[in-house]
Amino acid sequence: MLLDTPVARPTRAIVEPPPAPSSADDTLLSLLARNAATHARRVALRERDLGIWHEYTWRDYLDQVVALAAGLEALGFEPAEPMLVIGDNRARLYFAMLAAAALRGVPAPIYPEVPPEELAHFARERARFAIAEDQEQVDKLLELRARTGAPEYIIYDDPRGLAGYAASGLIDYETVVARGRARLKADPGLAADLIARAGPDDGAVLLHSSGTTGRPKGVLLKHRRVLAAIRNAAAADYFREGEEYVAYLPMAWIGDFVFSVGAAIALRFVVSIPEGQETVLRDLREIAPTLYFASARSWDNLLTRLQVGIDESTPLKRGLVAFFMRLAIDIERRRLAGERPRPWWNVLRGLGELVVYGPIKDHLGLGRAHRCYTAGEAIGEDTFLFFRALGLNLKQFYGQTENCALTAAQDDARVRLHTVGRALPGVEIRIDENGEVLIRAESVFDGYVDDPDATARTLVDGWLRTGDAGYLEPDGELVILGRVGEVVHTSAGERFIPNYIENRIKFSQYVRDVAVLGAGRPFLAAIVCIDMEAVGHWAQVRGVAYTSYADLSQKPEVYALVQGVLRHVNGVLPPPLRLRRFVNLHKAFDPDDGEVTRTRKLRRNVIEKRYAQIIDAIYAGASEIEFEARITYETGESGVLRRRLTIMDVGA
Repeated sequence: MLLDTPVARPTRAIVEPPPAPSSADDTLLSLLARNAATHARRVALRERDLGIWHEYTWRDYLDQVVALAAGLEALGFEPAEPMLVIGDNRARLYFAMLAAAALRGVPAPIYPEVPPEELAHFARERARFAIAEDQEQVDKLLELRARTGAPEYIIYDDPRGLAGYAASGLIDYETVVARGRARLKADPGLAADLIARAGPDDGAVLLHSSGTTGRPKGVLLKHRRVLAAIRNAAAADYFREGEEYVAYLPMAWIGDFVFSVGAAIALRFVVSIPEGQETVLRDLREIAPTLYFASARSWDNLLTRLQVGIDESTPLKRGLVAFFMRLAIDIERRRLAGERPRPWWNVLRGLGELVVYGPIKDHLGLGRAHRCYTAGEAIGEDTFLFFRALGLNLKQFYGQTENCALTAAQDDARVRLHTVGRALPGVEIRIDENGEVLIRAESVFDGYVDDPDATARTLVDGWLRTGDAGYLEPDGELVILGRVGEVVHTSAGERFIPNYIENRIKFSQYVRDVAVLGAGRPFLAAIVCIDMEAVGHWAQVRGVAYTSYADLSQKPEVYALVQGVLRHVNGVLPPPLRLRRFVNLHKAFDPDDGEVTRTRKLRRNVIEKRYAQIIDAIYAGASEIEFEARITYETGESGVLRRRLTIMDVGA
């Protein structure tokens, strides 16, 4: 199942697109202006600040973007210039991205946790302009300026803590907008000119690839590409006009830009921005969106928190939830297997909706969510079944930054546990002779920034080489196995994709990250990073005392717990590819330590080099090892964490 596929699989699937919500000549700016003209008083954006929701109508939205664009131009912002955007989701940061695009510049959002030493790569030493959320991000940008001389202008949203800063070019957002409004007042035709400047082939956003095999590559997405992807998704009924949506995903991720900006403008979503990452779940309950998108890991975390709450409730409530959830999961599993509905299903589900399912969905803030999606990595079967059993229409889709995130998607009639759905309208999918997934669509990007060699390798004869290994089932359903470049062989010649096995292991709520070993080795093994919250709660319920992550990871009871997870995964693997040994790492894989990317994809070469001593001990048959790991603290300082680690056999 890992790589060998039936011979009779088709290699191509394509569907033609029906009428779309925008035309080929549109830009995000022209659609924003359309919304302001036709739905001027309708709420477009809400943002919570200090506990109070602030609303922007479509007219307000356009006014902010145009005024900021006019102010930026007054400061000297020019076409093709990058505008760095760094911070958590904030309305003004979204306005800044569109203002830069209006000036035919390139908004370049950056993950807010990126340390100062990594900013230089994203800035590309050309970014004269940046907008920051708060003092923390301003400090990073000032450190970047000290190293490289740029950015020249740093615009900030939240002024708290910045009153005493005397750095040149440090400007309050309101000051730039005020300058822009003065220009607009003096030149009545300037607003229309700013809206019309950008064309479909100008850049809408500059994002970056995940950087799993090297430094992240710049992906410039044009207005034409982004809107084509949204049209394709809307044609498949994945998006509808007027959805209520929560913007909390990282602004530097393609998923946030497509949902919170692109689709929101093209289909007039009402976008609500939580007060902060720590308040997302609380604010979600208040917003009650109709459309909800989360990564597989976010769904896992949501389930973990829910299970913790259930475990801490009364015996009666725990019993009711256990009974009705077992019932609903069994029904959903049968439905997905193609079994026809039985009359008693609806009766029991109706009762469960009143007693359990409805209250849980309301508690999560998903009582109105008619469309729930996940993407980015495979979602665990238990998690997927749980939320679908609740009555949420949770579906998977597949895509990458280079294709504006939207390539294939499950539809209501074909939801399956092992596939990511069929090609969206307007998207063509082909599997080449090496098993790599190729894509052709109007939504495919035009090439990497300043990297013609990588572009030539990725765009071949009009096809996007995704780098993913997969196959098409007879009905066109796409199955993704992992990265083509991650196909490796054991010393006995057995081929496998580590990522495929890792995803199966991470289906467990108790495992946050895992690195599967075995390339060129006699057998497969694993370095496991436990999930602190889930395992911590598990230990608390069972009276297992611990003092830290490192201490908890080495408890014999926790080793037995992880051993059970690995044995379960071994049950679906062929005998030559079953895991034989494992170690629980005494720290989590950390993006600041370079072990995973900001989207939590493994940097396998870093892990194998950093933990070479542990790997050697695993294959030498050792039962334990004394190991020192260098870690990076939130302050940016580094230290050493020393621990004696147990190495254990997975067993039968």
